[in-house]
Amino acid sequence: MVMGDKHLTAAEMGKLWASYMGNSLGKCVLSYYLRHVDDQDIKSILEYAYSLSETFIRRIQEIFHEHKFPIPVGYTKDDVNLDAPRLFQDQFYLHYLDYLGKAGMSIYSVAIPLVTRKDIRNFFIDCLRETVKLMDGVNEVLKMKGVIMNPPPIPTPVKIEYIHKQSFLDGYFGERRSLHGLEIAHLYGNLNNDITSKALITGFLQGVKMEKVKKYLERGKKINQKHIEIMSKKLTDSDLPAPSLLDHLVTTSTTSPFSDRLKVAHKIDMFAMKIREYANGASLNGRRDLGIMYAKCQADVSMYVEDGANIMIDQEWFERPPVAVDRSHLSD
Repeated sequence: MVMGDKHLTAAEMGKLWASYMGNSLGKCVLSYYLRHVDDQDIKSILEYAYSLSETFIRRIQEIFHEHKFPIPVGYTKDDVNLDAPRLFQDQFYLHYLDYLGKAGMSIYSVAIPLVTRKDIRNFFIDCLRETVKLMDGVNEVLKMKGVIMNPPPIPTPVKIEYIHKQSFLDGYFGERRSLHGLEIAHLYGNLNNDITSKALITGFLQGVKMEKVKKYLERGKKINQKHIEIMSKKLTDSDLPAPSLLDHLVTTSTTSPFSDRLKVAHKIDMFAMKIREYANGASLNGRRDLGIMYAKCQADVSMYVEDGANIMIDQEWFERPPVAVDRSHLSD
């Protein structure tokens, strides 16, 4: 049988499945945040983000129904306790939404060139467009509240110059040049991700039930702290400020609003995004020391993601993504 537009390709199936899982997780977390928010500007942007997750989930369900694809379980009301006391202050929600938007955009933007079916491609284009609007709104509220953590300004070049010495690439030994704009941008982006991740883990640890999950989260927090220190030093060595921590935005509540399953899955997702972000930073960097730093950071997070997946499998929490036919078993 020749498969045409009536059948989903591996890329379409995989990206739709990943989008469904991510949005179901995000919906759980946002539903809890909406129970504990006072600032009306922040509440408005949370409601918009929640409505996007609902819309994306519904549209994916419609596509899956059309193709008789089993609807994933994902993350449900069983993974969130909406009656749990407040765990985070309102300001944290903005930084979390900044992460959530970047995570969504990384899925949707990659999906668009991989998807060949026009209606599926248009769906991801819509997802990307709406997520960009969310990110714009989040940035406006961050600026309004005076809590945005932007990279600092650098001098405007006075003329066009060309690089004449290989020393421009140095950095591991000897004298280092100042960071250029792209290097600063990605250090800040990665720092903001790690800072948000560390604050989220701090909250997750308060009320964690399983000992193996507790140890896993504690390890993730240490990795976050280590990477924050390493990347912050790269900025301060060039006399540039580093963004500040968000741990003070976590309350003292020890009643966990989220299941251990959701916590592990969420950290896998956040650390998997770091793999992509560190790779982006490395690809646009010109100093050898930064390239080595990103490679070490990637090794840390790659092992962490694998160990999280092993916990999910051991606990039978890991929902299987769509896979190709294993033809070696067809002849058994």
